[in-house]
Amino acid sequence: MQEKLVVIALGGNALLQRTQKGTFEDQYVNVEKTAKKIADLVEHGYKVVLTHGNGPQVGATLLRHDAAKNMVPPFPLDACGAETQGFIGYMIQQALRNELKSRGIDKYVVTIITRTVVDRHDPAFERPTKPIGPFYSKEEADQLAQRMPGITIKEDAGRGYRRVVPSPDPKIIAERSAIKTLVDAGFVVVSTGGGGIPIIEDGTQAKGVEAVIDKDLGGQRLATLIGANVFIILTDIDGAYVNYGTANQEMIREVSTGKLQSYLDQGQFKEGSMAPKVLAAIRFVESGGERAIIAELGKLTEALEGKAGTQVVSPRA
Repeated sequence: MQEKLVVIALGGNALLQRTQKGTFEDQYVNVEKTAKKIADLVEHGYKVVLTHGNGPQVGATLLRHDAAKNMVPPFPLDACGAETQGFIGYMIQQALRNELKSRGIDKYVVTIITRTVVDRHDPAFERPTKPIGPFYSKEEADQLAQRMPGITIKEDAGRGYRRVVPSPDPKIIAERSAIKTLVDAGFVVVSTGGGGIPIIEDGTQAKGVEAVIDKDLGGQRLATLIGANVFIILTDIDGAYVNYGTANQEMIREVSTGKLQSYLDQGQFKEGSMAPKVLAAIRFVESGGERAIIAELGKLTEALEGKAGTQVVSPRA
């Protein structure tokens, strides 16, 4: 039987818990715990590609560059995205390779610095929505806005205030062929971190742009382009809900893409939070994927077995 290819979009809690300060040690301990869950799938014979978010990490990197701007030149957002892909990839490579070796599995993990092509005319460039960086209180947000007047800050899903930047729709994963080649050769691949480094192409030339791509939408494009069987979106809640946060909230267990699209059209899912996860799941299945899953990290194996999370299927399934 052919091994199934699973693309997993790791949620922020796989790297950093909300109450943590974001030290390297904090993040590495979280990645070690995550590696155990991923290793379970590898041990069961799945081919695995990992993507991850980088919102808090790229926000912190930008702050470091700003704080040191009188000593060394700051880097643009796309370069900061590449920085975070590198160090997050390193953590995942090391932790997962260690975990696999401890189980007697001689399989290597590699990270690909990944670029994602976007449309220069995408309307998102006129309407920043994607949160990056740490959470702020209202007072801290006001102080940051005064210190950095060119940025946009918005309230984020009741959790505090965060900086927001443009989030254009991903079109093509530039390194897709290299990623597929590595997967077929037996490697676990970490790629498309933070949705990929956004670039626009002009003839034979590409250049980075000041934006952040949603990691779930970027993960979906990757999963579709490399022919994944299953796309799993991991988050810090157990699935997608209708009427979320109300007395009559209800978790969606199994749903067709059409029904899920109707919930999305009704505004059931918050923009910048669950909405892009739902959209990514719909896109993956409607592009030919077998199944998309929205679940919490701790239930990864159960979700893949169909016993947990929100299972998104084709109406023909």
